[in-house]
Amino acid sequence: MHFDVLTIFPQLFDAFRTTGVLGKAIERGVVAVEAHDLRGWADNKWKQLDDEPYGGGAGMVLQAPPVLEALRDIGSRGESARMIVLGPRGRVLDQAFAEELACEERLVILCGRYEGFDERVFEISSVEEVSLGDFILGGGEVAAMAVIEVVARLVPGVVGDPESVAADSFERGLLDHPSYTRPPEVGDCRVPEVLLSGNHEAIRRWRLERSVEATVTRRPDLVNKNWKRYPDEVRELVLQFAPDFDPEANAD
Repeated sequence: MHFDVLTIFPQLFDAFRTTGVLGKAIERGVVAVEAHDLRGWADNKWKQLDDEPYGGGAGMVLQAPPVLEALRDIGSRGESARMIVLGPRGRVLDQAFAEELACEERLVILCGRYEGFDERVFEISSVEEVSLGDFILGGGEVAAMAVIEVVARLVPGVVGDPESVAADSFERGLLDHPSYTRPPEVGDCRVPEVLLSGNHEAIRRWRLERSVEATVTRRPDLVNKNWKRYPDEVRELVLQFAPDFDPEANAD
């Protein structure tokens, strides 16, 4: 899978592309991440991309012509690409959306700064907005890195153990279970005995119970969202930990 990032700060991606699981996947050629300097499409000697907003107001706005030219140029290279821009008006990124994006051959990710883009970027291009949530960042670069991390780890071959991806939080509509490692005692806290028992069925059941319990108590919205796709075992545990939950309200 190929990621193209359009940004005025491409240097922010230097360490990102060489670190951790993603860095190893790039070394092996499983994925590629290229950061392109938007200023390369500026048509003035100062390489300026922003200007004052019509009608007045605080801040600067990124101009449409160089951004549109960059999208056309990068989009025409290689395989057809799905183009996204990080912005608050877009579809919120969740695991289902990430799985959808992971099916693409190429993603072009446009990073904003200042007060955002001239609206004609959206009116003329096919770029779609993606949001990480209801909060404000100084620019789209950190959000773009989050999108790449979320999507890339779903690409076969990026994560060494596919089971670790399948068991992740949100993959089954549940938060993940607690994890423990050596030493068996830290202060007065011990590893739960069931995890030391060697009984694989008991361990599986304990992990599922803790996963459902965490989801019910901390993210009940996930239960409402995923109730219809839960297997019977999970539904029974939901009702055990949340006896007031109304399955009928989520039946249709």
